[in-house]
Amino acid sequence: MAGLFRPTALGDLSLPNRIVMAPMTRSRADEHGVINDSAGEYYAARAGAGLIISEGINVGPMSNAFDRTPGLWTDEQTEGWKAVVERIHKQGGRIVAQLWHAGRASARGLLSNKQPLSPSGVNDDLEQLQVWALLANGAYVRVAATSSRAMTTAEIQAVVDEFRRAAANAVRAGFDGVEIHGANGYLVHQFLSPTINLRTDDYGGSIEARSRLLLEIVAAISDVMPRSRIGLRLSPFADYNSTRDPKPEDTYGRLALWLQTAGLAYLHLADTNAWTGAPDYERMLALFRAHYRGPLIVNAGITPERATDIVNSGEVDAVAFGRLFLANPDLPARIRAGGPYNSPQPVGIYGGSDAGYLDYPSLAFIDAQIGRGE
Repeated sequence: MAGLFRPTALGDLSLPNRIVMAPMTRSRADEHGVINDSAGEYYAARAGAGLIISEGINVGPMSNAFDRTPGLWTDEQTEGWKAVVERIHKQGGRIVAQLWHAGRASARGLLSNKQPLSPSGVNDDLEQLQVWALLANGAYVRVAATSSRAMTTAEIQAVVDEFRRAAANAVRAGFDGVEIHGANGYLVHQFLSPTINLRTDDYGGSIEARSRLLLEIVAAISDVMPRSRIGLRLSPFADYNSTRDPKPEDTYGRLALWLQTAGLAYLHLADTNAWTGAPDYERMLALFRAHYRGPLIVNAGITPERATDIVNSGEVDAVAFGRLFLANPDLPARIRAGGPYNSPQPVGIYGGSDAGYLDYPSLAFIDAQIGRGE
């Protein structure tokens, strides 16, 4: 496993190892989008990662695919994250804020009874959209998506400003950088898709026009932090949230050419289809590596053994682990030891108490129990 423990640099981000904690929705914010106190303990316990990518953080009140997800547009939200980041830094860790707008993947009940926003108001596939809510009885359940409406040009510009403001608040909170969430069928991904984005103005039609929102967001965030601290997550072949791009090689091949010269800290490729047993890793890597040779993180349900192989081969710079990090707060130590690994439990993945959030044991805790004969 030595390859995973070699230091590396992603732009201005110096990583002591190549084991990245993937962004994972945990829904532990209050009704105002303020992250709860337990999040500091949750993230600090995982500070051994070379880099932590936070759960998706809403950039504004019209972004909410999962109930009780945190935001970064108010002072109260920013102060909540500041306390979390300080605990991570005290443990020697590094964290970037993943900035997120869900776009059409939402429901009125999560948006103060307002209609979700989307590029063009495409609503023929609402049953495919993943929207989740916390019930009064404590159950966290999938709910029906609400029909979206096409955004005005002014609303698009307002979203760009929301990303700028959220990035500025990330700086105030002490984050080491940000990651733009351009994957998994959310707003940026929706604009990139020629089946969801049917606009005929400057934000639709050609690949360049469909990419305009993303490029404007990058430019806006560059006003408040260097591009060498900005990452981007993409999932070109994802079926999740039904983006339905018939020619992703065309869309993302052109985008990869831009990324080669954009000067971002890293590109984070998510093989979302691997969740359902249909991985696109090789296809995804070939598409981007044909044009982009910059820092690359991949996330595709990869085992530690496979991660070691692909890092040692030089085809990627780091590997992001999701469910393994959820269940194993000391994942780097466990990888170095060759396991064993805790398995994720169904209780507490989204919302609720600290059960399923703070109670996964570390190797040190297990060894202590064995030593006491428990």
